[in-house]
Amino acid sequence: MNGNWASLYMTKKLGASTTLASLALTMFWGTVTAGRVLFAIIEKWFPERRTGKVLPFVVAIAFLAISVLPTDQPNLAILAFALAGLGCSALLPLTMSFAEEELTTIAASVAGGLIAFYQIGYGIAAFGVGPLQSRAGLELNTIYGGTAIFALVMSALSFVVVRQAASS
Repeated sequence: MNGNWASLYMTKKLGASTTLASLALTMFWGTVTAGRVLFAIIEKWFPERRTGKVLPFVVAIAFLAISVLPTDQPNLAILAFALAGLGCSALLPLTMSFAEEELTTIAASVAGGLIAFYQIGYGIAAFGVGPLQSRAGLELNTIYGGTAIFALVMSALSFVVVRQAASS
C-alpha cells in the first residue's frame, strides 16, 4: 500500500505538496531499512519472536492512523508513514527465518516462495487499489483503514506462526 499509494494519498487526499509526499515516502522506506538494522541490534533485549508478534500491530496502528489523518495536517502523515515503515521493517526477514527454521527439509525453496507471495501481494496492492477507487468509489483513506484489517489478521496469525521457543 505505502510503496504505491503514499504519494498519491498525500497529494490528492491531504493536499500536500509533492515535496512533502516524497518526504513521506522516503520516511516510509527509510524506516523500513532502519528498522531492520534496529531490530537486529536489539535482538538480545527484544527477541525476534516478540518482534514478529509486535510489528503486525504496529502496521495496523499505522494504517488506522493514516486512514483518519486530518486533511489540514499533512505533516502528521509523514510520521504515520514512518511508523508504517517501522512496522513493515523486519516482517519479511523474520518470516523467512521462522519459515526456514520450521521447514528445514525445504528451506532452500522457502525464501523463493515467500518472495513470490510478497510480490503477488505487492502487485495486488499496486493494481487492486485503482479499481477500488474508480469502480467501487472508495476513498484512499477508507482503503487504508480497510487494509488495517489485513494487518490485524496478520497480528492474530503471528501468534500461531511465531511460537515461543521450547526453552522460553
